[in-house]
Amino acid sequence: MYQYNEIDQTLVDERVAQFRWQTEQFLAGELSEDRYRHLRLRNGIYIQTHAPMLRIAIPYGVFNSKQIRMLAHIARTYDKGYCHFTTRQNVQFNWPKLEQTPDILADLATVQMHAIQTSGNCVRNTTSDHLAGVCVDEIEDPRPYCEIIRQWTTLHPEFDYLPRKFKIAVSGAVNDRAATQLHDIGLHLVKNDAGVLGFQVLVGGGLGRTPIIGKVIRPYLEQQHLLSYLEAILRVYNLFGRRDNKYKARIKILLKETGIEKFTAMVEQEWQLIKDGRELAAERVEEMKAHFAPPAYIPEAVADKSFTQYSADDKAFATWVKYNTAAHKVAGYNAVFLSLKAPDVPPGDMTDAQLDAVADLADRYSFGEVRTTHRQNLVFADVNQADLYAVWQQLDALNLATPNIGTVTDIICCPGLDFCSLANASSIDVTKEINDALDDMDYVHDIGELKINFSGCMNGCAHQSVGHIGILGVDKKGVEWYQITLGGSSDNEAAIGERLGPAVAKDEVTKAITTILAVYVEQRLEEESFLDMVKRVGITPFKEQVYADN
Repeated sequence: MYQYNEIDQTLVDERVAQFRWQTEQFLAGELSEDRYRHLRLRNGIYIQTHAPMLRIAIPYGVFNSKQIRMLAHIARTYDKGYCHFTTRQNVQFNWPKLEQTPDILADLATVQMHAIQTSGNCVRNTTSDHLAGVCVDEIEDPRPYCEIIRQWTTLHPEFDYLPRKFKIAVSGAVNDRAATQLHDIGLHLVKNDAGVLGFQVLVGGGLGRTPIIGKVIRPYLEQQHLLSYLEAILRVYNLFGRRDNKYKARIKILLKETGIEKFTAMVEQEWQLIKDGRELAAERVEEMKAHFAPPAYIPEAVADKSFTQYSADDKAFATWVKYNTAAHKVAGYNAVFLSLKAPDVPPGDMTDAQLDAVADLADRYSFGEVRTTHRQNLVFADVNQADLYAVWQQLDALNLATPNIGTVTDIICCPGLDFCSLANASSIDVTKEINDALDDMDYVHDIGELKINFSGCMNGCAHQSVGHIGILGVDKKGVEWYQITLGGSSDNEAAIGERLGPAVAKDEVTKAITTILAVYVEQRLEEESFLDMVKRVGITPFKEQVYADN
């Protein structure tokens, strides 16, 4: 992974010192709330229902064991013993004291971490595929380009106060695991007819109260023009994006109102003005790739026979392997998912003890590296098959081995009313009810791949619009109700879910979900996935059963 140089470290250290002074000025009454608000947001600090919330960047979802131990230290020292992983490969602390946030940022800086631009109307954390560099369907490792983008966007003076927040995602594989079509800019690494690497550029994706699938504005962009073309897009947005209405200030609205042809022409015109002499040097790319060189894999790993024997002898282990591991491009290795979706804990949460233990396991079994996923889980990307049984046993003891990755209980869930000041409805307690109703793992596995996304408000932090089943909390005169959508997807064929019908009461959500699942099990064709069935029959069969008693 990328290691800071002297310039990187100096920038982060000076940012901490600057924010410490700003916070002291605010607490002393010498800086107004309005002025301080913009400063704290640029350093990842929100004021939530009960306490400040601090969001820490994990660039493109990759961090090391030393950084994980620092998260554990922060959880113990400054919070209530746990942290929360988000859908955008960040981590959040929900209980820090405002006066201690500069101390937290200073501690983070000692392990090359920060919270710069994790909030505010700026370019946020660049995200990517959690299996980058190891997946079997990869065209090219996207992480070097993510790091180049991260460095270019960090404290970029022209784009520090955009009309609204701005998000970029990069995918280098055939299968899009980075939800690139749902970002302000999505980049796909592709090759042209001559086999030369470049980028397909998508613009205008986004979720929230107006979910929109991004559109391709340039099918192929040469590698050397990456940053100048991104700059052209951001300039057009910065100039013409609406600032009179925050709900219409995103680039997706600008593209929709302008039209894709005119918008593309505006970007191309701007690009022609700035691209000359602004090429991304091939030497710079190669230098960055060196930071992401493969670890020292053991060639003999493929010859191990113990993995096959353990799989044959232990059904529980074999089930875990089926659901919580992924194929690796190097024979004899697997990527291992750490499920943060055990039925008795809020989705995405980890304790300080779990963090410390995972750091130790990463050092022992996965070259000291851990990754975050868009579904609020973690990944050991490089585990020798000979070590899988030992890893499973230790993860199971940590409550991190629930064999449910990609299943109906692998629910994305925002904090909802429990923490978030923007939420209209609770989500964590309803998610637990759904999990409790689906306590038969054989039934869960029989259902197969099914993604439930659950948000407590229209901001859609849990991406409910693109869940196979989406649940959205709404407020009706102070009472919590929930809208349900079906058929959404964030994969290659991205789609916005269709609303099932009227919102249901809080005490009816779990019944509605189990009814939907029952309809699927009863009416599916052989080997037909839930998403494929919804595409085939529409939402009517589900709607008829969910609202049968109304």
